[in-house]
Amino acid sequence: MEKFKITFYPDNKTVEVDKGKTILSASISAGINIASSCGGDGVCGRCKVIVKKGEVISHPTGRISLEERRQGVYLACLTAIQSDLEVEIPPESRLDFDKLTPEEIDLRLKGLFSDLEEIEPSKSVLSEDIFVHSPLATKLYLELPKPNLNDRVSDLERLYRQINRIQEIPIMQTGLANIRRLGELLRSSDWKVTVTLGKRNGTTEIVLIEPGDTTQKNFGLAFDIGTTTICGQLLDLNTKKVLGTKATYNRQATFGSDVITRIVYAQRQEGLEKLHHAVVDTMNEMIQELVRERSIDLNDVNCILCAGNTTMIHLLLRVDPTYIRREPYVPTANFVPTIRAAEAGIKINPRGLLSCVPGVSSYVGGDVVAGVLSCGLDKEKDLCILIDVGTNGEIVLGNREFLVSCSASAGPAFEGSGVSCGMRAAKGAIQEVKIDKNFAVNYTTIGGVKPTGICGSGYIDIVAQMLNVGLIDKDGKIRPIEHPRIQIDQEGRKFVVVFKEETQTGHDIVITEADIENIKRAKAAIYSAVVILTKYMNLDLAKIKKLFIAGGFGTYLNIDNAIRIGLLPDLERDRFLFVGNSSLVGASAILLSCEAMKKANEVAKKMTYIELSVEPGYMDEYMAALFFPHTDLAKFPSITV
Repeated sequence: MEKFKITFYPDNKTVEVDKGKTILSASISAGINIASSCGGDGVCGRCKVIVKKGEVISHPTGRISLEERRQGVYLACLTAIQSDLEVEIPPESRLDFDKLTPEEIDLRLKGLFSDLEEIEPSKSVLSEDIFVHSPLATKLYLELPKPNLNDRVSDLERLYRQINRIQEIPIMQTGLANIRRLGELLRSSDWKVTVTLGKRNGTTEIVLIEPGDTTQKNFGLAFDIGTTTICGQLLDLNTKKVLGTKATYNRQATFGSDVITRIVYAQRQEGLEKLHHAVVDTMNEMIQELVRERSIDLNDVNCILCAGNTTMIHLLLRVDPTYIRREPYVPTANFVPTIRAAEAGIKINPRGLLSCVPGVSSYVGGDVVAGVLSCGLDKEKDLCILIDVGTNGEIVLGNREFLVSCSASAGPAFEGSGVSCGMRAAKGAIQEVKIDKNFAVNYTTIGGVKPTGICGSGYIDIVAQMLNVGLIDKDGKIRPIEHPRIQIDQEGRKFVVVFKEETQTGHDIVITEADIENIKRAKAAIYSAVVILTKYMNLDLAKIKKLFIAGGFGTYLNIDNAIRIGLLPDLERDRFLFVGNSSLVGASAILLSCEAMKKANEVAKKMTYIELSVEPGYMDEYMAALFFPHTDLAKFPSITV
């Protein structure tokens, strides 16, 4: 097979690939991340590159205009390499996988909110007293009585006996590797050893046996594996203290922005392997940084607890996710047994354990269960709702009596994908917008820098503000008003949020009628899902006393604007509580308490899942919500049109 050299700018990286490979494939080989929300199907139009030199063959697509084609612009996923190439990757086509800044981590983990000072963010961190302190891995120092002619039990029985003298453990086991070295270890350490005990699938396992007293060195990790972001914490399992926190972007985004495109990608040759390594390699890098910053020996990290949606957990464990998206939508496993972390490629103590928060269904996973635990929703007397709007929209309705859940196929619009100038909530993203009656735009960006694009909360603000000043009608169509910010091309009208002179990219940042349509469909999916859950239980939305908003999406969310467009129900504003990364908070609690894990299992088993696609009435509710804010304005009494 003939090979060609592809040089990417401005990275100045060169890679050699076979003739006929796509530019997107070559960029992955070069370690350069190009945006490809659709996983390389040529649908999203995000992977635009400029071919400066060389020959290519490209499939025609409406995503590239005639003017762009004259400038040498191609979609990387549809362009086959025919010679040596020089390719420029513009800023708007790049996926920046740099670590999040401390400020961004703080916002994602603690739920700080920008312009909702009157609404106190919920303290979603679980109280230390809620669950008994009994971490996934514990250490116990033992001084064993030496054997003699009157006490000739075997070394292993002697070990078990001494453990049970200190704490009664009905079922105990250990591995052959420990047994093989036990005799010499006990005698060389003068019968003074430390055992690491791991809770594993209803039994207690002696994970490790060390000479002397090492009980002060016992650490664990909690991870929230999100579709967009991965967050991790290093904890001292003895003191429950958080020693460090890291957050970064999920590199699986290179293969698609949502779980469906990643499931499809996993079916390709080596697709599952690539997706698995994308997340595991990222986690291992985060772990290395966490232990290095605290001067901790990796061998003293004895366990890891992961929360994530069902697809993310399947990909973490390299389990085929194919049947998650095929009717009747059945995952391989919701309750995954505790395994060796090494089996999944996680680099901690070689005998360390990996446990995952149990899920409920194909589209309601352990991240939601951890969130319910974190909020205490399952203990509430009053009716509550948890909404986690990420790349998908998961919703839980209930209290201490019942829990029902669903997943709304909102698409990735609120994560900045599927919209023309969308981006994740990262540095340079427009997060807050105000538009006055003269259509002047006032905005703020994450990091306070020149804008690169618009994140989900920014789009909500823009649509709400456009409604308020009469720029769009309730159907989302831009009115034919003469103004420099209102432009028209072959795809319809668009509104210029920021002119090119003020941007990092040198291009106008706009919102198009197609973008507004995507946002309208996404908000309709979320709102109608909330309505269906309440109707399923024969309840009234007005009865909801607390509405928890979780996930990174809520970081910059303006509740008034979210209600204005019909994303959230029109309830008193003090009922809305921001809980930040409730998944990571719940995961940390479970890591520190077997009682919390038991409760998580109970929550997962208790929670009823409603499949919206087959639920009578859902489509009617969805269609009714395809207006701003809704076809029935009586549902939004605080909105004056």
